[in-house]
Amino acid sequence: MRLADALSGSNLSCHPAELCGRSILLATSDQLAAALALIKLDGIADRVIICPADTAPEYFPSLIRNGRVDTILSDYDLPHYRGLTGLSRISCGATVLPTSDLQVDRRQTEWVLLTSGTTGAPKMIAHNLASLTAPIGIPAPNCTKAVWGTFYDIRRYGGLQVFLRAVIGGGSLVLSGVSESTSEYLMRLSEHSVTHLSGTPSHWRRALMSPEARRITPSYVRLSGESVDQGILNTLHSFYPKAAMAHAFASTEAGVAFEVTDGLAGFSPVTLNNHTGVEMRICNDSLRIRSNRTASRYLDEKDGALRDAEGFVDTGDIVELRGDRYYFLGRRNGVINVGGLKVYPEEVEAVVNRHPAVRMSVVRPRRNPVTGSLVSVDILLQEPSQPQHQTSAIKLEILEICQQHLARHKIPVIIRYVNSVELAAAGKLLRHYA
Repeated sequence: MRLADALSGSNLSCHPAELCGRSILLATSDQLAAALALIKLDGIADRVIICPADTAPEYFPSLIRNGRVDTILSDYDLPHYRGLTGLSRISCGATVLPTSDLQVDRRQTEWVLLTSGTTGAPKMIAHNLASLTAPIGIPAPNCTKAVWGTFYDIRRYGGLQVFLRAVIGGGSLVLSGVSESTSEYLMRLSEHSVTHLSGTPSHWRRALMSPEARRITPSYVRLSGESVDQGILNTLHSFYPKAAMAHAFASTEAGVAFEVTDGLAGFSPVTLNNHTGVEMRICNDSLRIRSNRTASRYLDEKDGALRDAEGFVDTGDIVELRGDRYYFLGRRNGVINVGGLKVYPEEVEAVVNRHPAVRMSVVRPRRNPVTGSLVSVDILLQEPSQPQHQTSAIKLEILEICQQHLARHKIPVIIRYVNSVELAAAGKLLRHYA
């Protein structure tokens, strides 16, 4: 699909001008259909609520109510909308047809993104095109040659950033298809000679398990969305030694704060005061951000204020200064309580992942009547089919690494080998209470 065709035509079943001033819920199964709709709706609609494909049906009534939705835009039949009155239904697809040019009064469209909602109903977070594109800056002269790919869904913040970078920079973007496997997507990325590829560390670990990962030769590799440990950075460098590598801190609420390009996990304290237009501080060990990249508000008032009195967004990401570098420990709301002592799963995973035999690990709490919780870790090995004596030796080595680098209450009590690790739709590790 050529961008010029998307700009001159439309994938909507009505003329775009008919949606002027509307509050629209955009829910498509196909990423391309959503991308084409966003190109047409910005500057026309008052508000567009962008729903990822995995948005649970039970949340739609509240999204419609809190977003004051009057129009639903979709590429498939939505049975959970039946019975909701007063709504217009417009279809959209992945095909662009020519459309007449009608003049409309341009407006600033509110782009509403949803949090992943892994612990309940997703929050509705209001951005506009200016806040979303503020991290992108002026495209480099060679951007038109870039072929972008992303393991993210472009209907989430991380993927939307890639979509906007490709469109604004004049490059190309290869989107994943509905129900397409990681291996199939990697094959298409290879066919289109992908140059820039992004995803969460968990996305990347899963991708590197595929033989097709060797088919691509990106010149730029980007990670965000989860804590980045040294193990995944080293592995990516061994796979793609010629690629420039960056890991960025970003969230749907705070936007993109900074990126790290020195090939090391964590970030330098200098970073806190080294980004034009982005102010950062650490308060009670939590990273807080103020910039023109942050969202304006939560749409639902019950979610409270997005910013504090000084305009800072509390990210809830806990950091610790070790030597001359800050490291992310994990999310404040993801802490495991072991007898009153805090354990951040991401901190333990970063240590476990240092073992060369470990492909991925996921730390979960396990209930205990005495301490409340114990630390349990599931491990996916680089080579799962190994003799028992070798896997037993690996467990002992992992425990030794943990004992060297973790306080006693953080050391996993239970180590279990698994054949797969489950990811949420946003590309982050799923953690269940055992």
